[in-house]
Amino acid sequence: MNLDRVARYSPTAVTDEEREAGVLVPILTRDDEPHLLFTKRADHLGEHPGQMAFPGGGREPADDDLAATALREANEEIGLDPTTADIVGQLDDIRTITSYAVRPFVATVPDATYTPDEREVAEIVVLKLSDLTNLDNYESERRLHPHYGDIRLHFFHVDGYTVWGATGRILVNFLEIATDWEMPPEVDRVVDPDADLPS
Repeated sequence: MNLDRVARYSPTAVTDEEREAGVLVPILTRDDEPHLLFTKRADHLGEHPGQMAFPGGGREPADDDLAATALREANEEIGLDPTTADIVGQLDDIRTITSYAVRPFVATVPDATYTPDEREVAEIVVLKLSDLTNLDNYESERRLHPHYGDIRLHFFHVDGYTVWGATGRILVNFLEIATDWEMPPEVDRVVDPDADLPS
């Protein structure tokens, strides 16, 4: 993993969506290996219930900027002390089907005991970077999306969890910048627009 490449990266901004959000891509070191921290969203949430996500959420008027949003949300969702997070860079903004422009910030954080806010987070999940970059754990599909047209969906299957959706797109961007991982040129399958998605 090369975080200098993240620090030097010039991200693409999205400025025409209705709402803004900031998320943190937290990197921690465990057993001398880099890991990424995810949350599993609570099943009762109205948007993206049960999905894997990075800590983060919508910008509030009191937030100085979207980095402050990401750190505030990470504090609320998992109890991360903002002073212990070292933001090293920013990834491309992405659009979501809920009309958000999401700005991801990559940060190193301590390997500490984090506490999920049960109102939003069902589980905190830490996945080894080497498992996420293992192409045996990756697949993708192409489908016609009612809002975005022809899209490619990414799925990372590690330790019984599946990272996909907006978080999968952010993860692809991160891996292509920070590691030697390359997205395969061809998808594994082309599916109908109403084909099942992970629960």
